[in-house]
Amino acid sequence: MTKVLIIGAHGKIGMLATRDLVAAGHTVAGAIRKPEQSDDLREAGAEPVIADVENLSVDELVDVVSGHDVVVWSAGAGGGSPERTTAVDRDAAIRTIDAADRSDVAHFVMVSYFGAGPDHGVPPDNDFYAYAEAKTAADEHLAGSSLGWTILRPSGLTDESGTGGIETGDGVEASQVSRATVAAVIGAVVNHPEATAHLTLPFNDGDRQVGDVIGVGHIRG
Repeated sequence: MTKVLIIGAHGKIGMLATRDLVAAGHTVAGAIRKPEQSDDLREAGAEPVIADVENLSVDELVDVVSGHDVVVWSAGAGGGSPERTTAVDRDAAIRTIDAADRSDVAHFVMVSYFGAGPDHGVPPDNDFYAYAEAKTAADEHLAGSSLGWTILRPSGLTDESGTGGIETGDGVEASQVSRATVAAVIGAVVNHPEATAHLTLPFNDGDRQVGDVIGVGHIRG
């Protein structure tokens, strides 16, 4: 099956996606910064990879991503200072994209946010501005790479069970989506990389099956 590396694997979405992907039969490795998180990943069925992506060069990141078919970026500064947000959500993400572009990675999945883009509309004096700018820059860099890529833009995240489907398409407005749904969408992308290549997907929880959205019919999750 597919060899998947999740960057930020110990986060809430990362852990949910890890369990889903392992259950689907994929081989999963999880890049984490703290060695003490390793046991949680092993318990979920993934191989921990200690990698402080914030401080690794492109060459060092090539060593981290090589040997994987898919890289999932689910890392982030977690609402830290604007400087660290830029360092992680923009700069480290861009270096990881470049590393994947230089290696044998076929597909890169970026977990972004609903509203990212040049017209994100967040004013510079807003605390969210650094994050909006960082994610916009990382998304644009990925879209300009030679990788197969999918940019996921979930709306406001919750820890609810979700609806089992998504709402997306023209005119969709930001609402809420469960982290479990985001993990399910990641699984769908990993299972169907050709159908999701060069796809930017803003979504909420909804009633449409993910498989119908990406054109492969009904799938689990």
